[in-house]
Amino acid sequence: MSENNQQTIPEEMLLQAGFGPKRGKLRVFFGFAAGVGKTYTMLTEAHECLLMGKNVVIGYIEPHKRPDTNRLLEGLPQVPLKQYQHKQLTLYEPDIDRLIQLKPDIVLIDELAHTNPIGARNKKRYQDVDELLHAGITVYTTINVQHIESLNDIVEKVTEVEVRETVPDTFFQHASLRVVDVEPDELIDRLEQGKIYADENAKRALKNFFTPEKLDHLRGLAIQKASNHINQMNGGRKRVQSKLLTIIDDRLPKMAEKCIRWTARLAQGVGAEWTVIQVRSLDDTPTEVPLAERLGAEVINIEADDSFETIVEYAKMTGASDIIMGKQVSQKWFQKLFVEDLEDRLIRRLDDIEIHLIPFKEKMQRPRLTFSQLFEGGGRDFSLTFGLIMLATIVTEGMQYLHFGDQNLMLVYIFFVLLVARYTSGYLWSAMASIISVLSYNWFFVEPLYSLTVYKAGYPITLVIMLIVALMISNLMVRLKTQAENAKEKEHQMEILYELNKQYMETRNEQDIYESTTTYLARLLQREVALYDREGHLRSLHSSRETLSQMTGKDEKAVAFWVVKNQKEAGRGTDTLIGANGFYLPIVLNGKPLGALGVERNEEHQLANSQLNYLRLVITQIATVLEQVSLASEKEQIQLENEREKVRSNLLRAVSHDLRTPLTTISGIAETLSETEGAIKKETKQKLLGDIQSESQWLIRMVENLLSVTRINLTNMAVKRSEEPIEEIIEAVLTHLKKVYPQQKIIVKMPDQLIFVKVDPILIEQALFNLIENGVRHGTADTPIFLRVFQEQEVDIEIENQGEIPLGQYQKIQANLTNDTEVPVDSKNGLGIGLSIVKTIIHAHEGKLAIETKAGSTIFRIYLKQ
Repeated sequence: MSENNQQTIPEEMLLQAGFGPKRGKLRVFFGFAAGVGKTYTMLTEAHECLLMGKNVVIGYIEPHKRPDTNRLLEGLPQVPLKQYQHKQLTLYEPDIDRLIQLKPDIVLIDELAHTNPIGARNKKRYQDVDELLHAGITVYTTINVQHIESLNDIVEKVTEVEVRETVPDTFFQHASLRVVDVEPDELIDRLEQGKIYADENAKRALKNFFTPEKLDHLRGLAIQKASNHINQMNGGRKRVQSKLLTIIDDRLPKMAEKCIRWTARLAQGVGAEWTVIQVRSLDDTPTEVPLAERLGAEVINIEADDSFETIVEYAKMTGASDIIMGKQVSQKWFQKLFVEDLEDRLIRRLDDIEIHLIPFKEKMQRPRLTFSQLFEGGGRDFSLTFGLIMLATIVTEGMQYLHFGDQNLMLVYIFFVLLVARYTSGYLWSAMASIISVLSYNWFFVEPLYSLTVYKAGYPITLVIMLIVALMISNLMVRLKTQAENAKEKEHQMEILYELNKQYMETRNEQDIYESTTTYLARLLQREVALYDREGHLRSLHSSRETLSQMTGKDEKAVAFWVVKNQKEAGRGTDTLIGANGFYLPIVLNGKPLGALGVERNEEHQLANSQLNYLRLVITQIATVLEQVSLASEKEQIQLENEREKVRSNLLRAVSHDLRTPLTTISGIAETLSETEGAIKKETKQKLLGDIQSESQWLIRMVENLLSVTRINLTNMAVKRSEEPIEEIIEAVLTHLKKVYPQQKIIVKMPDQLIFVKVDPILIEQALFNLIENGVRHGTADTPIFLRVFQEQEVDIEIENQGEIPLGQYQKIQANLTNDTEVPVDSKNGLGIGLSIVKTIIHAHEGKLAIETKAGSTIFRIYLKQ
């Protein structure tokens, strides 16, 4: 870029920016590919900072067609972007000068490695960010691992794409790094759903960059880079604890046990973490490894297909220091000749990891196929197989008649073998179709015709190759079909789990959780499902069919109670209480039993390993949600208990303070009258007796206040409410007030429409009377008290009297309304116990009480829900 195109910062802006020794902080949201959620996470954290009172602005956010991300832009102020013209295009970039001038606390700048257009002051966006940092502004930004300068050549080797936009490593030297991670499969799903790029761009990315292998490599690089950065920030690389990896084969169970135990001893000796990887080749192999789980290992299951690459990548990603595996010493000579040992392949790929071999002799188990499994599909598949082979023969005859060429004829049979594999069940029919196709081709199209004899040179080899190709294609198709069916089942399970989680988010009580769970699981598993609580009581039962329940008997409930009590699986299919009609799993969280899940299990309704794994996953979700509901309930009970204790203590303080003054007055007057009997004037005596009567009436009203509290259920701070017209409540208050203060003038303003409130009328009458009486005491005899009622979203009752409460008294009353503890207030000059009663009554109605003073008047407001 020429100097004429570079922009400069005005001198006055440099002074405003306050360049000096204090540098802003850089926070980098780091990912391994586009779409992992860096921008989303950055915006989420920005909203949190905004709530904490930070001045957060958006400098630049890359335009995304992602609704979830775009919604997070709302509420965050954005500085207008600068426009640049480039090849008849208008480009938008962050206005760095404006940001420096504003000098907010935090600026969000997306896509750190971006190259600025011609005309911008800096060539690279990270240079713009560096200016903001020098100005003392904290910057939040995003970047992917492929844009790190030191990893550029590695990324190019992994992705076969040259990345030109990079940022030097020194720029991150003092940065705070937050890794935003997501599973590669989930990222690919997002891309396929159009959540990252448009359709055409998404298809191109799936073919080039977004492949599982490349994403796995990039993810590993990102994790490694983040680890190195953390070590560097902590002052150097520290020794990482050993990580052990045990590889077992489900076809060699005895050797697997020996490897697990050997590793357990090693792990306990060195205090290391360890993981068991089970390579599954048999369909009926359980996914759990009880021995390993008991000895404290984490168990991971992988399929035998491409298991080697999975093990290699997992070992690299987790930083395994040692690999423990079995060595079959009784291996056949031809296996040694044609199949390379797994340990040799691992040594070649993982030369920095120590590999320990445990020698063992064991006959490898082979999958056993029953007659029903072998001839799965029955007559339908038999007819379909021979029908398609006959059709292939007819088509081939037609092609030979039209002289398509002999080299194309065998392809027709291979194509129909592929169709057989696609539309039949199991391996038998496709293998049979492969053999019959070769025989049919030899019989009908290889001279001598209608004979299995082959005279033509080279044709025996051709037929053998044709058979091998047909068998391989059919085998591949069956495997793909099986994988597709498994993927479809898992997708359905994940969909149910997603719906279940949404239901959990909306529920607020245990019964809704029980009902939602049984409904969804019964629909998924097509069988009866029951849920029991922590006491072993049946809470919900649901079935997908209209039949008599198999899981409501006393025996079934006893099994469920046992499961809850012992926190172990029981029922049919286990070693405990096998006579039950159901299979029961405990719901446990942190060693605390929360219930049991029962699933119908019999000859007609077997449970596959995938279903068992899914149930255990659902149980984890149930346990978490039940614990959350339980904690919320406990929290509510604690809050109620605290509220009850506050009410008791506040009332006790108020009573002890307010009763002292009138009792002291009455006692003093009585003592005066007794000591000066006959010597006191009649007028004085009448005045003293009037004071006794006044103080006695005051005590009576306080007793009425205390009696009104007994109408509130202090166990749950609830009152018995009913729909009452507010006019009748106010009329009762005015009637009572006329008896006590007959000379006081009350001006009432009510809305035209009839208003109903759901309250305890006696309690609300007492609260209003206390507040009006306060106005009488603080006002003057010739000034009225105003009582107003408004209706908006809630009912607002205002009581206003002429005359201000003294500042000291006002501060005490205000503190009593906003604080949890009561400040003693003189009952003659303030509300005293009346305030405690009013506040308790209003809070029991889930309302609010407020006080306001303005020129010459005091206003109390009550807000009640309708």
